[in-house]
Amino acid sequence: MFSRELWLENEKARAVVRKSKAGRKRQELLALAFGVKVGVKSSFLWPPLKLFACPQISSLVRRAALTHNGNQFNYEKAHNFKVHTFRGPHWCEYCANFMWGLIAQGVRCSDCGLNVHKQCSKHVPNDCQPDLKRIKKVYCCDLTTLVKAHNTQRPMVVDICIREIEARGLKSEGLYRVSGFTEHIEDVKMAFDREVSNADERLEAVHEVLMLLPPAHYETLRYLMIHLKKVTMNEKDNFMNAENLGIVFGPTLMRPPEDSTLTTLHDMRYQKLIVQILIENEDVLF
Repeated sequence: MFSRELWLENEKARAVVRKSKAGRKRQELLALAFGVKVGVKSSFLWPPLKLFACPQISSLVRRAALTHNGNQFNYEKAHNFKVHTFRGPHWCEYCANFMWGLIAQGVRCSDCGLNVHKQCSKHVPNDCQPDLKRIKKVYCCDLTTLVKAHNTQRPMVVDICIREIEARGLKSEGLYRVSGFTEHIEDVKMAFDREVSNADERLEAVHEVLMLLPPAHYETLRYLMIHLKKVTMNEKDNFMNAENLGIVFGPTLMRPPEDSTLTTLHDMRYQKLIVQILIENEDVLF
């Protein structure tokens, strides 16, 4: 029988070996991108133009790391390739050759950002690892794409909803039969979609937009938000929270330039949301 100390020592040794192999794999990928022979003192570098491949190197290493990441659930997913026009020189991340053409030089996976030749896309394995920054919403999203982006076995919305139902809804009359209010359902869906994005990043984006306003517009909006924040502080008496005020002021403050009824109806929820964010975060944004 092995002692615990000997077992731990063996595990440490194996971890070192695994790390060494992983490092060697990354070196091989870097060599592939740069055209360098690994382990040879007189390493030969391809023409200087190859140096423009730097942006692709991080993607190659990231894909290799994700492929060997034991925490990823083993769901196979094909890449979602779409024809793409690149602004600068690009190399195929599958064959490492230059992507020629004035327009539409190749294709890009809209889920993970992999850039390859159109002909190479037919040979790329189904190893797409979606980037959470590219997945903008929970609903109307491919299921495998969603769970791989969040590195979960199931969509988080399923887990959250089931936990809530089992915690306080199992004895509710008409469970799963009586429909909820459409507006409430849409609000819940929007809330889930918002939680895919980072709240701090959203506030930073809103702040940057506010900085683009003309001084008179900015000052008027700032003063109004301070007032509306005071209104919400008396919610117990006036029953007006930030969401309710967003419904009232949204169509006025966030009215689109064109007077299109269809556009107005489509933007109504977002108008309410942005005003609500401005009120709730008035002390940070202004």
